[in-house]
Amino acid sequence: MCGIIGILLADEDAHVNQMIFDGLTVLQHRGQDAAGIVTSERGRLHLRKENGLVKDVFQTHHMIDLRGNFGLGHVRYPTAGSSSCAEAQPLYTNFPHGICVAHNGNLTNAEELAEHCRNNLGRHINTDSDSEVLLNIFADSLIKRETKEGSDCDMVENIFSAVETVMKLCKGGYAGMYLINGVALVGFRDPHGIRPIVMGTRKSSKASNGTDLTDYMFASESVAIDTLGFELVRDIEPSEAIIITLDGKVHKRRCLPTEQSRLAPCIFEYVYFARPDSIMDGISVYESRLKMGEKLAYQIMERYPEHDIDVVIPIPDTSRTSAVQAAYVLGRPYREGFIKNRYIARTFIMPGQETRKKSVRLKLNTIKSEFAGRNVLLVDDSVVRGTTATEIIQMARDAGANKVYLTSAAPPIRYPNIYGIDIPTRHELVAYKRNEEEIAAKLGCDWVVYQRLDDLEDSVRESGECLDQAYESSCFSGTYVTGETINDPYFKKLHALRNDDAKLKKLESTGAAQAGLPPGSHEGCENLTNKRN
Repeated sequence: MCGIIGILLADEDAHVNQMIFDGLTVLQHRGQDAAGIVTSERGRLHLRKENGLVKDVFQTHHMIDLRGNFGLGHVRYPTAGSSSCAEAQPLYTNFPHGICVAHNGNLTNAEELAEHCRNNLGRHINTDSDSEVLLNIFADSLIKRETKEGSDCDMVENIFSAVETVMKLCKGGYAGMYLINGVALVGFRDPHGIRPIVMGTRKSSKASNGTDLTDYMFASESVAIDTLGFELVRDIEPSEAIIITLDGKVHKRRCLPTEQSRLAPCIFEYVYFARPDSIMDGISVYESRLKMGEKLAYQIMERYPEHDIDVVIPIPDTSRTSAVQAAYVLGRPYREGFIKNRYIARTFIMPGQETRKKSVRLKLNTIKSEFAGRNVLLVDDSVVRGTTATEIIQMARDAGANKVYLTSAAPPIRYPNIYGIDIPTRHELVAYKRNEEEIAAKLGCDWVVYQRLDDLEDSVRESGECLDQAYESSCFSGTYVTGETINDPYFKKLHALRNDDAKLKKLESTGAAQAGLPPGSHEGCENLTNKRN
């Protein structure tokens, strides 16, 4: 899961560097592994990317170099490829025009497409990143179309044709942007709309002959658009591309037939990844999480009508909204029992089971008075491997809790996600081949209640206007909207590449690790203008 942003300002003398930096900071929750910005200044590209948080990657001298009135930004959470900073985005190819890509999601046929690029297109793929595949297929299609149509060709039609080729070849969930140097900013979304991307506008500070001009923006979440003072226009639709040329003209088109484009957004965005103040596909994330808490509470009262819950405590941060509403419906007090150290990375994002386990007590501390002698209901947004939940339950007992119950706003996660969330192998999931009683015993709580999948989907539907909306919920159901099945060879490859042992071995094999340096710490993250660190 990554965060992406693209901005085109009407004023050629303006600079987008600070705006993209601020937007990436707002989207930092979507990826903490690496960050990058590329800008275009009258045909000259400037690029800076490196492993680390936004605030650490971009120093003053980097920002001074990132001149230009349009550009892309990216924060990375690695699911395809590795944590090497050579795979940090945006990625760049010089032919044709100079094209950059910022991409969120995962291609399920990236390996085959990489071979296609090498063997059939004559294009070099230098990393394991599926984003590089997206970049090269688009670039190859664009140059072939331009060559075929000649010098008088319609550039907008060429771009639409190239995006159509990308969507016909690439399977999976993806949303992205292309910066075509000197030409246009392009936003696009996969045929199922699995990964989110929204568009915003604002009145430009510059006018032309008395006519107001418009600045344009794409982002993973609407919160970035709000923060930067843009107005949310809408979400990009499934299989749609929106092209904004440098003269400010907007062109939009569904690149695949309607029957091949069916909206099925990732429901995990509403559960965990998105900020609560975002609106996705017309639905308030905050409102959907309130509904999740409400439905959880009703299920608890249905299954445990004589429950002895004394207090409801969220496991911060994402579950707070659901916990507030669950406490209200249950008629029990809501209390903050855990205090979070905000300078520790999300454990769900951290690679390695032991790393996640050790980080929990660094990340959270208990307010013992809220637990002592009480029967506590802990509310979590989801339970993945169970490492964090086990530690937190034990922390609650150590703080004096009489009984500890756990409820999850999401159903049991029993299947890997293949669209950009790092849930790679079933064997690492606490719910794999376990029922709720067995999960409770494994976690060390008195009982556990999971959200029902129907209730989860209804929580999101009821917060919007489309009550029959389908969702991508494969990690709960095992049904994949792009047609894969759990027994496909792809899943065996996924397990081999992404289980914790494989990740550790890959990390230890890098030159940086052997030299005692941080992961990906090398000069692969070049500036196109200079090499200063």
